[in-house]
Amino acid sequence: MRKLLNTLYVTTPESYLFKEGTNVVIKVKDVEKFRIPIHNLEGIVCFAYMGASPQLMRLCTDNNVGLSFLTPNGKFLARVQGRVRGNVLLRRTQYRKADSEEDSLDLAKCFIIGKVVNCRTVLGRSIRDHGDVVDTNKIRSVDDLLIENLKNIDSCLNLDSLRGIEGNCAKFYFGALDELILKQKDNFFIHHRNRRPPLDNMNALLSFLYTLLAHDVESALETVGLDPYVGFFHTDRPGRPSLALDLMEELRPFMADRLALNMVNLKQIDAKDFLRKENGAVLMTEDGRKEILATWQKRKQDQITHPYLNEKIPVGLIPYVQAMLLAHYLRGDIDGYPPFFMN
Repeated sequence: MRKLLNTLYVTTPESYLFKEGTNVVIKVKDVEKFRIPIHNLEGIVCFAYMGASPQLMRLCTDNNVGLSFLTPNGKFLARVQGRVRGNVLLRRTQYRKADSEEDSLDLAKCFIIGKVVNCRTVLGRSIRDHGDVVDTNKIRSVDDLLIENLKNIDSCLNLDSLRGIEGNCAKFYFGALDELILKQKDNFFIHHRNRRPPLDNMNALLSFLYTLLAHDVESALETVGLDPYVGFFHTDRPGRPSLALDLMEELRPFMADRLALNMVNLKQIDAKDFLRKENGAVLMTEDGRKEILATWQKRKQDQITHPYLNEKIPVGLIPYVQAMLLAHYLRGDIDGYPPFFMN
């Protein structure tokens, strides 16, 4: 089992990263602020424009440490990747299945079944834990719609039909998610999913968490030897990690949506952590990003029992376990890909 190491998040815009021996060193205006041995890291996410030295990039690629660059507000810019070390036979199998409509549909169904089941679990927990304060009739009505669509997945004949079902389920789910926001209702609400840019605080929070999850999933896929850019549900597009987006579908409700709801309901984040621009776009402040990153890292250390392996693992290893199971399926080691179902 892969050891859960740390992801280094660099949030100060003036930060510059460079290599010194086997250490990652961060300077701000020529003053050293932080250093850490590369072997203590599994990833670096840099919310800065100053960048990193070529030597530091080489150090990361040689040690299989993901290095991603984002804008200060969390928009993905680029990812540094070294020579492909993945098993060429595994990748050739991945490409063949991705070129097959039938094989792609079979795998895509697994991802979307996992997503819809986990969305239902998020909604169901709200009734169990807060049935006296949430609109249970509305949530149960949405759950019925999710069940109806879930039943139709198995009979889907093509990817376009499956995408239609996924879109309907997402619309129903986000339409009910507002009921699960129990505190700070004047500042945190969600009537539908919007992005590029997000137009309210809750959508901005979700988009940021999805960006963090995407980094971890992409790193996981590369670790097991799969190509993150060739997917089965999401279509190929230059620069888009389609397979990472595929695998994220089943993980969003558990790893991102629940965390966002907890942060708002526990008042770990509030209105002062967000800014609204003249064009209506909502951005996070530096303090807001730091609070989210600290909570994200802490959450990744929590232990769960993986429903397929029946072993205790940290939450942060879920993307790696699912990537490993996907690789096993593509190799023919297991009969089907088992989605992650949250408890």
